[in-house]
Amino acid sequence: MTHSLQADSGWRVWWQLTRPHTLTASFAPVFLGTMIALNHSPIDWILFLAMLVASLLIQAATNMFNEYYDFARGLDNENSVGIGGAIVRNGVKPKTVLALALMFYGIAAVIGIYICSQTSWWLLVVGGVAMMIGYLYTGGPYPIAYTPFGELFSGVVMGYLIVIIAFYIQTGMVTWEASLLAVPSTLLVAAIMLANNIRDIVGDEESGRNTLAILVRRPAAVNILMMFFILAYAWIVILVITGTLTPWALLVFLSVLKPIKVVQIFKHFTAPLKVMPAMKDTGKTNTFVAFLLGIGLLIDYLL
Repeated sequence: MTHSLQADSGWRVWWQLTRPHTLTASFAPVFLGTMIALNHSPIDWILFLAMLVASLLIQAATNMFNEYYDFARGLDNENSVGIGGAIVRNGVKPKTVLALALMFYGIAAVIGIYICSQTSWWLLVVGGVAMMIGYLYTGGPYPIAYTPFGELFSGVVMGYLIVIIAFYIQTGMVTWEASLLAVPSTLLVAAIMLANNIRDIVGDEESGRNTLAILVRRPAAVNILMMFFILAYAWIVILVITGTLTPWALLVFLSVLKPIKVVQIFKHFTAPLKVMPAMKDTGKTNTFVAFLLGIGLLIDYLL
């Protein structure tokens, strides 16, 4: 076993269980949605922090459900790459992982009730659906993650929907502007999932999954990943050209080397450990684009 797959100890066991490289998929859209709201309403920073914490908890819990159910189905072992490894490498009891995931969901639900009490109770329905999808992603008899629709559900829920909710709790409305600006986040969160499925394509196929990467085969999947990146940046350019978005939004191009590196790695390497840097850079691309786009909106607001 390589050093990269050795057991963790202490706090790292629990930190790795959250799969930290995926957590940007939750907090980046919250930041972006809040920055979009700047021109419409004063920012309630308590609501912002509440939304941020709830989103992180739901993402971490979703990862734990993934850890638990993949182990229960016999899909993970001590050499599996890209997992938290709490069960198969670090000796944590499966029931403990499941209980922790449910606890995170419970805390997120309490925070969600607070957010609803300050905004709209209709968000209970939206949040409930999002949490149900998070569970069904790897739980239940027909896990979404094992189908070609994983990218669609993750992009819409953890990308688009979080941006819109973050915007809504600040403004009390949903606008075309917010919907349009949520598209890059949708694409880049979907890219995180696709990158994960490209990395795991051999093991997933052996275990009977039918992900998008398996359906279209690896070369086409890498090209689709590249198109996700291109469309995310091109969408921002189009919004700037049409006057929908401030030219300051072009700050996102400071991050463009990251997705280029991701595609190069996937085109040159296939071994899961070799492509792990591409996984991390895909997550960073999502973070940097949301952060830089948000900063561009903030600069435009201040000027």
